[in-house]
Amino acid sequence: MTYCCGILVREGLVMIADTRTNAGLDNVSTFRKLHVFRNDGERAIMLATAGNLSITQNVVAQIAQGLENPQTGELERITTAPSLFAGAELVGRAMRRVRDVHGEALERAKVPIDSTLLLGGQVAGERPRLFMVYGAGNFIEATQDTPYLQIGEHKYGKPVLDRAVSYETSLEDALKLALISMDSTMRSNLGVGMPIDIGVMRRDALTLEADRRIDNVDPYFHDLRDRWSVALRAAHLAIPSPPYFKKG
Repeated sequence: MTYCCGILVREGLVMIADTRTNAGLDNVSTFRKLHVFRNDGERAIMLATAGNLSITQNVVAQIAQGLENPQTGELERITTAPSLFAGAELVGRAMRRVRDVHGEALERAKVPIDSTLLLGGQVAGERPRLFMVYGAGNFIEATQDTPYLQIGEHKYGKPVLDRAVSYETSLEDALKLALISMDSTMRSNLGVGMPIDIGVMRRDALTLEADRRIDNVDPYFHDLRDRWSVALRAAHLAIPSPPYFKKG
């Protein structure tokens, strides 16, 4: 399983992904799922992947090395896409190509081929953007009304984001909430696990302000987990008891 999340706020973009992959209960591995493509001062792009690892790794390789444009014959790369929208179209085309080449064989082998990706970042001359690209190559974009997108095992971390995230959330708080959302997911699903990769991009900086891997001994993350647990216990104790019990 996987959990990845992107949060787009006025100040910039936060993306987070776990690294655990499962091919059975006794075959657990660590693979990077948050990929960075950057040319400081010109673009900063992040791609988070969930689903069949062989498909997503193939897609990442294709958009990095180049995919031939059927109309022009030119190689198109994520590092030269003129806009993030064009980058999302490129990722979608790579997804369709991989599924066309390998999908039938994987289905015959009864191997799940579902894959979803988050593409976020900023290209010089446009605003920061965040897209979710589906297995068929189509995609949706985050908006001010819905400023975050999730892929993978998202249900456990969603309530935190629903209650706390808005487009006006600060970049620092967006990262804090992303970490709390990840912690909530890891506590409820053993298929999602450490280490965690994070990327933080401030609006118009065109570089990453944070590009970091958080491991099991990271002091801030341990403190965040403990403080969140204490805060939840204190909050529920502070709420009055339900008035539904019979008296007497």
